[in-house]
Amino acid sequence: MTQPLIQTTGLNTHYGASHILRGIDFTVSPGQTIGLMGRNGMGKTTLLKSIMGIVKPSGGSVSIKGQPMTGAATFEIARLGIAYVPEGRGIFGNLSVKENLNMAARAGTHGQRDWTYERVLETFPRLAERLNHGGQQLSGGEQQMLTIGRALMTNPDVLILDEATEGLAPLIAREIWRICGVIRESGISSVIVDKNWKHISQIADRCTILVKGEVAFEGSSDELLAKPELLELYLGV
Repeated sequence: MTQPLIQTTGLNTHYGASHILRGIDFTVSPGQTIGLMGRNGMGKTTLLKSIMGIVKPSGGSVSIKGQPMTGAATFEIARLGIAYVPEGRGIFGNLSVKENLNMAARAGTHGQRDWTYERVLETFPRLAERLNHGGQQLSGGEQQMLTIGRALMTNPDVLILDEATEGLAPLIAREIWRICGVIRESGISSVIVDKNWKHISQIADRCTILVKGEVAFEGSSDELLAKPELLELYLGV
């Protein structure tokens, strides 16, 4: 059986006295695209931050490629091939597009360099037109493209994308979904958080819905779409 790239078991996370994650079991396998869904405040971002070591879990475990990494430093998890595109993007506004991309360039955990500077610009032609623009000069959609492109420059095994299209114009959102498809076809595993369940279910192999810090549904996209009552109950469609 193929070893999971990311696996959490019985994961609990608190913010002070607030119990946010409650016994989360979550797995990302090689080549798999996971849609992580749920209303606001249900624990999606906290799960991602707990995996990435940004927030320290209060119980349970996180393993990356079979290595125990619960509470490890974020840079240690990144070195194992996990790239994180946070909500809010986090680009370097005082660096140009070109500099933002090149500063992240490195081989992957197996020495792979599939995602080169040239390939990223081919995938994101809008960025190619703005190479000398500072990060702060870009629109929200362009910043999102830059953040994803920068993550790909690390040649990751898993790309975690939080709020993929939040606040973006429909035309730009469609472009982000196209790029998510390209990433999937390239063989990189991904975890995608977004409120648009229709687009997520079209691209994801498996979907996980969180409700109040617990897994309320976990299954294939087809299984989710076959249960419209769950979409109504958990996502408010």
